[in-house]
Amino acid sequence: MPEELYKHQESGFRIEDGVTDVFQGMENRAVPLYSEIQRMVAELAGDHALENTVVYDLGCSGGNSMIGMNTTVDPGIRFIGVDESEEMLEQCKSRLLELGFSRDYELRRVDLNKGISISDASVVLMVLTLQFVRPINREKLLHNIFDGLIPGGVLLLVEEILAEEDDFNRDFLKYYYNFKRRNNFSDAEITRKRAALENVLVPYRLSENIMLLKETGFSRIEVFFKWYNFAGLIAVKG
Repeated sequence: MPEELYKHQESGFRIEDGVTDVFQGMENRAVPLYSEIQRMVAELAGDHALENTVVYDLGCSGGNSMIGMNTTVDPGIRFIGVDESEEMLEQCKSRLLELGFSRDYELRRVDLNKGISISDASVVLMVLTLQFVRPINREKLLHNIFDGLIPGGVLLLVEEILAEEDDFNRDFLKYYYNFKRRNNFSDAEITRKRAALENVLVPYRLSENIMLLKETGFSRIEVFFKWYNFAGLIAVKG
C-alpha cells in the first residue's frame, strides 16, 4: 500500500477519497522493486498454500497480491481480501471481475487496528500494511494472525523499515527519496507526503519486526527481500 495514498484520521488511516483510480500503477513509482516484491510474494505463497485452507491478504487494496497469487496458488484454495477502505474494496472487486477471477474469494472491510478473526489459514499476507497499524495494536493483530494459521502456516510480511544505525537510516532515506525523484516525484511532493505521514506510518527496525514475530510465537523467520529501507519477511508457525 503506497504511502502516498493515505491520510490520517482519528481511527487510524484510510485511502484518500478520489485516488482509487490512480492507485493502480502508483505502486511501482512509490515502492522500490514493487513488481518483484509481488512476484516473490506470489511465489512463496504458491509453495506454502495448502488444499482445504485459506489465503488471507490483509490490506489487499486494489487486489494486486491476489491477482499475482492467482497463477501460483492452487485454484481450489480460497482467497480472503481485507481492507479498511470501502472504495478500495470496490475497486478490487471490479478488477477481479474484469479479469475473470474464477476462484472462490471474499472481500471484507475490517479496521485492523481493532484486530481480525482468522481461521484455517495456510498463508497470510501483509504487504506494506502493518506499518500503518498503530504500534500499540500490532502485537494483538499478530496474535490474531498466529492463532488463525494452521501449524506450518506462514505470514508474508513486507514493510518499510528503519536502519539499525541512525547514520545508515539517513543514507537509506536519501536513496529512497532519490528513487522517488527518478520516478517524477517533486521535492515538494516528497516533503508534503513525509509530513502528512508523520506518526501515521510508523516503521520499525528489521530487528524489531523479527523480535515481534518471535515473541508472537513464530518459530522460523527469514528475510526474503531487502532494499535499503524496505524488507520482506517470511515467518512460519511451528
